[in-house]
Amino acid sequence: MAVIHNTTMRPGKLELLAAWLPGQPWYRGTAAPVLARAGGFRLDDPAGEVGIEFMVIADTAGDAERCYQAPLTYLAAPLPAATLIGTSEHGVLGQRYIYDGATDPVLIAQLVALLLGRVAAQAQRVSETPDPSVTADYRGADLATADPSRVTSSAAGTDIELAGGGVLRIIRELSAQPESAPAVAGQVLAGWTAPDGREFRGTFAIVRP
Repeated sequence: MAVIHNTTMRPGKLELLAAWLPGQPWYRGTAAPVLARAGGFRLDDPAGEVGIEFMVIADTAGDAERCYQAPLTYLAAPLPAATLIGTSEHGVLGQRYIYDGATDPVLIAQLVALLLGRVAAQAQRVSETPDPSVTADYRGADLATADPSRVTSSAAGTDIELAGGGVLRIIRELSAQPESAPAVAGQVLAGWTAPDGREFRGTFAIVRP
């Protein structure tokens, strides 16, 4: 299980995300982001090489607070095929390359494993601690865990076409309302907490055949 280090990162995740978010098609803010942590969870990389975090960030800029999901991966070396968010100096591990996890095959494979019930979500900020509040329900045919063949982002989220068939959508703007996409074969549900203390639960990912 992943070990969470109680240390600093410079620049911090929120600083990097504040610069990256406005360029994404699913970002709906009209002003420079003002970000706060709002929750999330982690998954383990079986090889122990990649940090995997599903981070929820609240944007309080503008006329409405919105919560976004940023799946992130942390690597010690560049991953040329993935989308780089930025680099940061970790107080224990040194330089880390931080990627949009929707473009990292390791994160996609572990998210599929979560949907299939093969792995358990881990607490976001506590080492070696499962997070049973994160649940997954899948009712379709077995999913391929190979590298994603295509990744496209839109206002609705990020769609990953899995090798062997199936579309995995990562929901970017989170809502407490259930996802109503047609023919949903599975989903991942988790909670988050708004800056004012209100608690929510909603869909983080769905699968369509």
